[in-house]
Amino acid sequence: MCQLLGMNCNTPTDIGFSFAGFRRRGGLTDHHADGFGIAFFEPSSVEGAAAGSHMGKAGLRLFYDDKPSHCSPIADLINHYPIKAMNVIAHIRKATQGKLCLANTHPFVREVWGEQWAFAHNGQLQSEFIARLPNVSAQYQPVGSTDSEQAFCYLLNRLKQTFDALPDDATLFAFLTQICRELAGQGLFNCLLSNGRWQLAYAGSLLFYLTRQAPFGQATLADDDLSIDFSEVTTDNDKVTVLVTIPLTSNETWQQLAVDECVVFEQGSKVFADRPDAPRYLSIDEGIAIARRVGASV
Repeated sequence: MCQLLGMNCNTPTDIGFSFAGFRRRGGLTDHHADGFGIAFFEPSSVEGAAAGSHMGKAGLRLFYDDKPSHCSPIADLINHYPIKAMNVIAHIRKATQGKLCLANTHPFVREVWGEQWAFAHNGQLQSEFIARLPNVSAQYQPVGSTDSEQAFCYLLNRLKQTFDALPDDATLFAFLTQICRELAGQGLFNCLLSNGRWQLAYAGSLLFYLTRQAPFGQATLADDDLSIDFSEVTTDNDKVTVLVTIPLTSNETWQQLAVDECVVFEQGSKVFADRPDAPRYLSIDEGIAIARRVGASV
């Protein structure tokens, strides 16, 4: 099963500390060694973004490599050239469908009503469902051969078929939650999705998040002997939410999303949430066992 990493914050922020631990799971502390990708949404106006203004649309910077992230020169570049962004989506791949190539590397990006949307997925969808999806007349078509990109195109095609223009945020959230649950009914589906302003997270099995805000403290990576005191590199106004498949730090309290829970973060805060009436939470071992049962690599 692939692993996801996301960040949403209220001021341009460097994801270097989290990425330093996450990238080690790509072939060093874990075996997700079939490539990685990372998307940075950078504000068009840093001053405006820091003040909470949404002037202009976020610029998107993408990096991909089909080599293991723990030893990738591109991952080295990201760690040595910190990029401050409002939203980040990263993915390390353990291939289940599609050959090892850049076209099959997440995150996938498409234009939606003049915005760039980035999407990453882990899990496995039923081959019979994926076989029914191709539609030569649909606006969005996959470039690679993964079930993940097929699912992303399906989601966007359903969106465009349902709405003539971008709906308000509440309507959009309800629709995306519905589609995510539909896809989760076809196998195992965890995803992150962002348009540069908000970030949506859907948990079909395992997904955790952590919101860092004042008073900031020290954090220690679970995958590396590396610690940071965030009080030394932040201001009291900063608010940063990190999302990940399996918690990245060993000394912080991570919150877990329930199975089939969908949430949206904006400016580092949770602004929408839809949790099942009888929430169910999996242990990490249970999540891995489910991935094995549906045929996902773990």
